[in-house]
Amino acid sequence: MTAPLFVRASTFHGRRGGPTNDFRYDADFVLLPMGQTIKDTVRLFSVERRNLFSFRHSDHGDGEGKADAWAKAIIDDHDLTEICDGETWLLTQPRCFGFAFNPVSFWFFLDCDGELRAVLAEVNNTFGDRHIYLCRHSDGRPITSQDRIRADKVFHVSPFQKVAGAYHFRFHFSKDRIGAWIDFRDGENGLYATVTGSVEEMTDRELAASALRLPFGALRVLSLIHWQALKLKLKGAEYLRRPAPPKEQVTT
Repeated sequence: MTAPLFVRASTFHGRRGGPTNDFRYDADFVLLPMGQTIKDTVRLFSVERRNLFSFRHSDHGDGEGKADAWAKAIIDDHDLTEICDGETWLLTQPRCFGFAFNPVSFWFFLDCDGELRAVLAEVNNTFGDRHIYLCRHSDGRPITSQDRIRADKVFHVSPFQKVAGAYHFRFHFSKDRIGAWIDFRDGENGLYATVTGSVEEMTDRELAASALRLPFGALRVLSLIHWQALKLKLKGAEYLRRPAPPKEQVTT
């Protein structure tokens, strides 16, 4: 059994092309050891039962069964099992008072030496759709903090940006720091988004402080998303209708 970890993080979004819009918010995450029995070390965080903060497998993947089995199946389907033979960690925002919403969660797949080999960026939009971007090197080498991994944008996220262009992902994973940088480019338009934070021991004191510092957790995040959308609309940004989601679940 392995204990879950707490990540005190911040997110930044900077929009390219008119109208511009930048913002930075604090957002706390949990870092969960998947594929193992998560050790119950605190009173305010639970797995598969209600609590102040909690995690449910059904909030990830196909919503059926164990999320870690779903993620491992993607790794198997893309012939990455041999190099992803170490631990798997999920960076996600937990449920708060039973409410869940994650704009993006990251699955980090390590090898037996602790090197990062693959990342699943599990993206959700406010329309209830989900898509996965599988980030890895075609030759299977480890992913370093300097590497930029490209993927075509195929999934509708913001109603103020077209499904066009490409993402450039960058990741950092270590025992005390974690980060994801997403550089979306569509000609002169685009978006730069980041999630960075410190990895800490999960304690009841830390969780209680998070509930007071960032009240309502994921519901607060969803409210802020709609607030930024309203600001963009008032600035004159064109609202684009939601297209049909891609038929393929995973983009590499």
